[in-house]
Amino acid sequence: MLGTEGFVDIQVLHRQGMSIKGIARELGISRNTVRSYVRTDTAPVFKPCKSRSSKLDPFKDYLQHRVAAAHPNWIPATVLFDEIKNSGFTGGITILRDYMATLKPKCRPDPLVRFETPPGQQMQVDWGAFRLGPVKVSAFVATLGFSRNTFGTFVENEQFMTLSTCHELAFDEFGGVPKEVLYDNMRTVVQARNAYGKGQHRFHPGLRDFARHYGFMPRLCQPYRAKTKGKVERFIGYLRRSFFVPVVSRYQQLGEPLDLQLLNQELTSWLEHTANRREHGTTGEVPADQLLVERQALQALPPRYCDGRPRQSATAHKPLRDHWPVETLQHPLSTYDALLEAV
Repeated sequence: MLGTEGFVDIQVLHRQGMSIKGIARELGISRNTVRSYVRTDTAPVFKPCKSRSSKLDPFKDYLQHRVAAAHPNWIPATVLFDEIKNSGFTGGITILRDYMATLKPKCRPDPLVRFETPPGQQMQVDWGAFRLGPVKVSAFVATLGFSRNTFGTFVENEQFMTLSTCHELAFDEFGGVPKEVLYDNMRTVVQARNAYGKGQHRFHPGLRDFARHYGFMPRLCQPYRAKTKGKVERFIGYLRRSFFVPVVSRYQQLGEPLDLQLLNQELTSWLEHTANRREHGTTGEVPADQLLVERQALQALPPRYCDGRPRQSATAHKPLRDHWPVETLQHPLSTYDALLEAV
């Protein structure tokens, strides 16, 4: 039998003057069916089909109570299968798994809101933890928000001087400085969140001076919301899957040692020829090409920041200790020669 849609189609075609034979030919149904639908003004009402019984039906109440009792934990279907099988269930585990899927609470994922920034506005920074044989190493990763161009380097530690040096390498690679850099709660970045009021944090003194010298504002992502710096987070996962694991396994297969220096040489090549040359999955653009656009909006590079103190120019003042006269307990050889002549 035809449904409501078929009934409406017949009524409309009939009102348009089409013959019963033409309607039957148009809809691919019999003429008797068309006649019966034309003679009535009421759409047919179909009773719902009776659901087929299942071998699992007698056990559904038991399963629901077991799931509720274990909440918020979850009992595997294999365990419940053994329980109801001992009680007389003769079906298979597939039907049980299908039913258990309807009982499992569905997590509501956080809405993913992409936060895009204009050229030159933001750089996102994070550490990634890796293991090079028995040695733990860290990957410093910096991603520009607009172009998605990324700089990375592997280091031995995450101390502040290492962090600042990595920043300088990234700025050099990008050809300028963004207006802000986004971090999470690194101990070398922030000492106390909201110390001076909401959104007013106490930053690490070294980072505060470093940021002042380079002219960028340090920003913190929301606590427990690392997605706010998702650009660099996703790149670290990409770095691990597409670079680190393949390179380390290749060297292992070749039986060749892989140290930090060689690893960074491989990384530099991969960033230049692969990572920053691919079509980005989100933007659809090539990061290296977009960097040419973003570079125009970056701030100019200032003189290097050395020993924790900003160097004002290429002829910066030397440390004060270099200006003190140098004294020694050893006299020049000419002094001894003069004494010998006097004797």
